[in-house]
Amino acid sequence: MSGLKQLQLKIRSTDKTRKVTKAMESISAAKMRKAQHRTLAARGYARAAVSVLSRVAVVGSIGDHPLVKPRAIKRALYIVVTSDKGLAGALNSGVLRAVASHIEQACLSKENMSIVAVGRKANDYFARRGFHVDAFHQHREDVVSRELMQEITNEAANRFVMEACDVVYIAYQHFVTTFEQRPTLRTVFPLSLEELSAATLDVAARGAKKEVAVVNKDVYEVEPAEGEILNEILPRLASIFVYHALLESQASEHSARMVAMKGASDKGAEISHAITLKYNKARQAAITREVSEITGGMEAMAN
Repeated sequence: MSGLKQLQLKIRSTDKTRKVTKAMESISAAKMRKAQHRTLAARGYARAAVSVLSRVAVVGSIGDHPLVKPRAIKRALYIVVTSDKGLAGALNSGVLRAVASHIEQACLSKENMSIVAVGRKANDYFARRGFHVDAFHQHREDVVSRELMQEITNEAANRFVMEACDVVYIAYQHFVTTFEQRPTLRTVFPLSLEELSAATLDVAARGAKKEVAVVNKDVYEVEPAEGEILNEILPRLASIFVYHALLESQASEHSARMVAMKGASDKGAEISHAITLKYNKARQAAITREVSEITGGMEAMAN
């Protein structure tokens, strides 16, 4: 009977675990829908930003601005966006592998490379491997705060302007569908119209992709001064990369966790069914054995 009791405990434990994973699946599904709605709502803002940058691109001095002018890459800064929590399948490992592969291809030493980690998983990964983590930001909020977006953007812009790095990348999971997330890496600085347009297409990529309209390169007069306007506009345009990455990462996290919890729930149901069959067979065998013993005893007494 001790074996039957152990099987009963396994069945109860599996059912309890399945209830937890089922609840987590429902919560993640609700959060995913909200995150996807916020991502879609950002399309208008992103498209307007591309339009603004296309207009500003005709300003004669924009090519010499510190945030736009490319340099020889000797030092790099990576903004890596992951989650603080696990139980999301290969969500975080996909981004981390993509960054590790890009770092290997860049052929830069750890001394010439620094990390801004958004999410505990990224911080732990690079800290354990000896990379210099310049800053760590938690990624727990369901709503992307303006303060976090500006803080990350200002950190990257200041380091790029002060020539502490020659290029700034941002890596995150791009939400494609509920069952597909794609690790994506984009260049934030030097700021370019091509990268911003590509990011805008990602924001709009929920159905058929449409080209982002770029205005004709007319001549504009800038007041009060080109430098003041560019110093104000360019960091705001660059913040779109960060804002978009945080939104996409959140939608991907909730989607990946929902799928992972659904898989765990389905597997739990299979295990519970298999243990139940085993329990029923063992119980039937025990009953048959007891009946046989009783019948044998009665026959022995009759003789």
